[in-house]
Amino acid sequence: MTPTTPAESASAKTAPARTALVTGASSGIGEATARKLTGLGYTVYGAARRAERLHQLARHGVRPLVLDVTDDDSLRDGVDRVIAETGRVDVLVNNAGYGAYGALEDVSPDEARRQFDVNVFGPVRLTQMVLPHMRARRSGRVINVTSIGGKVCTPLGGWYHGTKFAIEGISDCLRMELKPFGIDVVVIEPGGIATEWNGIAADHLEESSAGGAYARRAGSVAAFLRSEDTARRMSPPSVVADAIGRAVTARRPRTRYATGLGARPLLALRRLLPDRAFDAVMARSMGRG
Repeated sequence: MTPTTPAESASAKTAPARTALVTGASSGIGEATARKLTGLGYTVYGAARRAERLHQLARHGVRPLVLDVTDDDSLRDGVDRVIAETGRVDVLVNNAGYGAYGALEDVSPDEARRQFDVNVFGPVRLTQMVLPHMRARRSGRVINVTSIGGKVCTPLGGWYHGTKFAIEGISDCLRMELKPFGIDVVVIEPGGIATEWNGIAADHLEESSAGGAYARRAGSVAAFLRSEDTARRMSPPSVVADAIGRAVTARRPRTRYATGLGARPLLALRRLLPDRAFDAVMARSMGRG
């Protein structure tokens, strides 16, 4: 091993820390990821819409950033602040999102648009704003947190799954577009993770489909999402943060990382089973209604 010279040691000490921007950082996967990347030596900006939920991040060395992914001005101001303070964005983790569950027929057009605004158009717009800075350095990583729900579907989740399938396809196109510029695009596909997501999805489901033609199925799926048994089996958000840590630090990251409860088995089952057989498996697992 070649010894490090004093000049090289001084240079390493003064080299600017790499910068990461993580959306949806106020809780769950985003919070765990912000703390993970801070531990790996990154200057991390943890972004979320509600400022009061970001205070805890500051105690762990994360820089809070109030950011609404559905507001262009908010996105622009956020990126401008990161560049002004650090001069770079090395890693973008698009994690913000939620599940607008409900029968396709029942979810209002406004709610459907908001689902795509938050889960698709917001992350894509933020990526568009960050890419010029990455291209200028000819390096960077865009980490898109989708879900196994971008490959497999559950009853009454059509609008949500539509957003995740969209991000999967967009990520594949973006990966090919950015390769000449030295920028990697990685998809993270969590399975069942212990976050607020299940409760929010169940609430949306009951608001949208209770009392109508799909009420029985809605009640069954909502009960599954809220059940203590389901909660007990969920993986902690840290398993996703660890996968993102590997994707960020690998010399040549994989294009996809599936992690968390049921992720790999379900994706394997989806590849093996015909459509109707897989439909039956999902119906049994979430309650027929």
